[in-house]
Parts: sequence; structure tokens; C-alpha cells
Amino acid sequence: MSYVLVINSGSSSIKFQVVDPASTASDTPLVSGLVEKIGEPRGKISVTYAGQKHDSNQPIRDHRGGLQLAVAMLDSLGVGPTQIDLIAVGHRTVHGGQTFSGPVLITDEVVAQIRDLIPLAPLHNPANIDGIEVARDLLPGLPHVAVFDTGFFGDLPAAAATYAVNREVAEANQIRRYGFHGTSHEFVSGQVPKILGRDASEVNQIVLHLGNGASCSAIKGGAPIDTSMGLTPLAGLVMGTRTGDIDPGIIFHLYRQAGMSIVEIDALFNRQSGIKGLSGVNDFRDLHAKIEEGDENAKLAFDVYITQLRRYIGSYMIALGKVDTITFTAGVGENDAKTRAAALAGLENYGIVVDPERNAAPNDDPRVITTDDSTVTVLVVPTNEELAIAQKSAEIAAQ
Repeated sequence: MSYVLVINSGSSSIKFQVVDPASTASDTPLVSGLVEKIGEPRGKISVTYAGQKHDSNQPIRDHRGGLQLAVAMLDSLGVGPTQIDLIAVGHRTVHGGQTFSGPVLITDEVVAQIRDLIPLAPLHNPANIDGIEVARDLLPGLPHVAVFDTGFFGDLPAAAATYAVNREVAEANQIRRYGFHGTSHEFVSGQVPKILGRDASEVNQIVLHLGNGASCSAIKGGAPIDTSMGLTPLAGLVMGTRTGDIDPGIIFHLYRQAGMSIVEIDALFNRQSGIKGLSGVNDFRDLHAKIEEGDENAKLAFDVYITQLRRYIGSYMIALGKVDTITFTAGVGENDAKTRAAALAGLENYGIVVDPERNAAPNDDPRVITTDDSTVTVLVVPTNEELAIAQKSAEIAAQ
């Protein structure tokens, strides 16, 4: 078998998998691993291979040291880069701006272009670049491919991508709707027609990627026509710690009235708001437990979350004109039956009839959760961004 090493480099962690690009969404990767607490006194490397988890606790100075230690652990298990048929390294890269609308073979010029896009993703692109540069140094004989979160939404209709901001200011500062979670939305929306036995061009879809970060997209005939995240991943749905859509005037109000700095407001909106800001927790299992205990703040947080989710579902139904499928994916979308039920409650007049038993039945496979006579098919489809990145990287490497 041929494999792709998929790397997701964060500011203090590196997630990685060794994936067969010919595998299916439900297949287990050959290897999965995590390097965490980079730069802290006590770092940790975890590798899962053949059903066994292997851990190593030691200081990890930087991304280079972390990736070196991870490769050494893979070597010790017999699945290192030189011990298997590794054909490419795929890098999850958050922001491609208007420069990259699809996956690209990484060169020095591409790295420089990704670096130029740091102002659009100051929390993500620098860490992505760290992972790319270290991996290229450690594995110089392999093609390295950047796969962008924004790529799938690069060709949004102008009316959906354009903000009503002064045109000259917007153009000078690259302000537009970029969208994120694109790899997941593309992967899941590509699976749906196969599950239904229909051609993608015939299917109008709403895809709901609901995790700690959350986004939704309207997909007409296989192409996205709108998505909830915008210039940054802060826009759209209420999320675990992010506000989602708010009145931008709140920023000016907090600056003037509360005396908060831009840095403080940024932290408030991205890390201290959303479900956590309203309830004190951002894990939906904890949220439901607090609701069952009678916690009114937790109940309000859930209601706010569902209200915003339904607002987007309704607007995308109008945008598409006719909806064939609504698909839930990611951590909350795949595992939280209560959220799915609440999001679609009372929509029978729109042809959406959720079957309570199908919705509640635990299952890790793609499945339909509506009744047989529902005119809109609602599905739960597990996302697999690593497989999608592996497949795209293998395609680029083969060119």
C-alpha cells in the first residue's frame, strides 16, 4: 500500500496521521498521533498503531524537535517514513486567501505566499508554516502539498463573498468572505450523492459541520453558493468558545464603554464566548448534564445555539430554492441526537420529518435519520478531513 503523512500543525501541537488515500471514510488510519505541549516543560507524544497506544513524556523544545521525536517513534514501531511506501506529505493549511483556490505542491515560493497571508490568519498560518518548514527539512525527498481550509469556497458567487464595506478599503485589505472547514464540507458533500446513489449535479445540500468550531454551507449541484464563516472563522454559527455572528457595533461599545483593548476583545470573542461564555462549559455532554440539573444559563446557551443554527438552515433553504438533503457532521453533528432533533423540530411542513428512533440510534456509519416519506433526506455523515487531505495530496504528487 501507498501512504500519505497528513500533518496538522498548531501553535503548540502537531496532529498527524499516516493514511492510505485509497481507503474509505470509515477505515482506521495506519497511524495516528499527537505531539502536544510544545515549548512547555512537560511535552507529550502519543502514537496509535495496530490498536495500541504508545506514549512518551519529555520536554519538546519546538516543532522541529517534536516532529523529530514523532518520526523516531514511528521508526521504532516499524512504520517510519523510510519503512513504508510514503508517497507524499499533506499539510492542513488554514488560509489560502485569494491566492490559493485548491491544493498546491509546496515550493519556497508557495511558503512565501502563505507567509504573506498571515495577516488574514495570524493565529493559524504561522503554525502551519512551522509544520511545513520542519517537515520539508526532515523529509526532503517527498512531495509536500498544502491543502487549504478556504479552498472549497474560493469560487463563491460574488454576491455571497462580498461584504458591504467600502470597495477600495476592502480590496486593499483583502476583505471578503473566505469560509473555513472547506475540506470537511467538500468531503462530506461529496459523500452524500454516493450514499443516495445520485449524481452530485442533481443534489442541493445544506451541510452542518458542528464541532467546537461550527460552520454550515449551501451547496447547489456540487458547488458551494454560501457559507457561514467569513473573513475569519469567528463569523456564523454560535460555537464552543466563539461568538458567531454579532452586531459589529459591540466592538466599538466595548472599546468605548468598557475600555477594552483590541487584544482583549479578540480574546473575548474567540476564546471566552459562545457556549462556554454563556454556560461555563463548551463540551455538549457537560452542557446537557447542566441542563438536566436545571441550570438556566446552560438551557439559554443551548437555545441561543439552536436559534442561530435554525436561522442559517432557513436562509440556506431560501438560497437553494429546493433542498434535497441536510447533513450533520463533526463532533456535535455526528454524536448529539438532541442537537439534531432541536435543529429540525417542527419543520414537517417543509418536508423535513426526523425519525426519533433513527436519530437516537448510536452508529458510526453514514446514515439517514428521516422517515421514509420525508421529502428532504437528513443524514449523519462522519467527516474525515485527514483522508480528504491524503487524497488531494496523492493527486498532486502524482502529477
